[in-house]
Amino acid sequence: MIEETELREVLLVVHPDRDATRPAAREVAARLAEAGIRLRVLDEDVRDLIKPDGAGAPCMVVGPESEPAAGTELVLVLGGDGTLLRAAELARPAGVPLLGVNLGRVGFLTEADSDALTDTVRRVVERRYRVEQRMTVDVTVSMNGDLVARTWALNEASVEKSTRERILDALIEVDGRPVSSFGCDGVLCATPTGSTAYAFSAGGPVIWPEVEALLVVPSNAHAMFSRPLVVSRSSVITVEVDPDGSPAVLTCDGLRHLEVPPGARVQVVWGRVSVRLARLWDGPFTDRLVRKFSLPVTSWRERHAHSR
Repeated sequence: MIEETELREVLLVVHPDRDATRPAAREVAARLAEAGIRLRVLDEDVRDLIKPDGAGAPCMVVGPESEPAAGTELVLVLGGDGTLLRAAELARPAGVPLLGVNLGRVGFLTEADSDALTDTVRRVVERRYRVEQRMTVDVTVSMNGDLVARTWALNEASVEKSTRERILDALIEVDGRPVSSFGCDGVLCATPTGSTAYAFSAGGPVIWPEVEALLVVPSNAHAMFSRPLVVSRSSVITVEVDPDGSPAVLTCDGLRHLEVPPGARVQVVWGRVSVRLARLWDGPFTDRLVRKFSLPVTSWRERHAHSR
């Protein structure tokens, strides 16, 4: 039972396309206000979007530099997977779960579609959701043994050629042992969560979220052996850029970009801090996979019989 004196706060993160998100954002704001839950938003534009006349329950504007998710019970995301990944940067250090409402296309990470928005907000108010821990990766870039940069990813860390006309010459190591070297467009190091994203488009397998493993997917490799690799969660994956080759770019979740000079080594390991995803409905990952990708689950014979 919720005590009357309890202060509940939710951080609302919305897709920057204001026209697409305005109706959903205003409905969320109104329903949470009715329940006595205070909203935090990242900028004044979002506040004006949901409360153009300034009326209603308090809505606090907090900038990204001030740890906006700290102290909230949930980060509610209106948008697609890209918006949710941006929100994960805010939720992860605070240990706050993310709940995504899909306003985009596939929305594999998001939990609900826009037509279920009313029920989604009701479940938030009633705290009827469970939380999943999703594995991340920690990523470092080193040069001549010196640490150059450190970052992380929920979906994938990709080491790719920096210009279209160039090729990336890369050496892949697993646990300090070389596996293969080749010219390619890039090498993707993905989590099970990211196996349905960029890595899937590059030809990698789908890995169920509860499988604790890391995925390595070469992209357009010029080599006889360039198959995806699935390795242990405890493995250390290293992508070394040829010292005599072209520079590369490290991109994490499509958001954080770092230049990788020739001779640099990018190391990917299991992440120490996970991302927490709020789930509203129980059900196997298989059903989510079939629904999100609209997979055919009726056999040819059954389809042929129905067509008669």
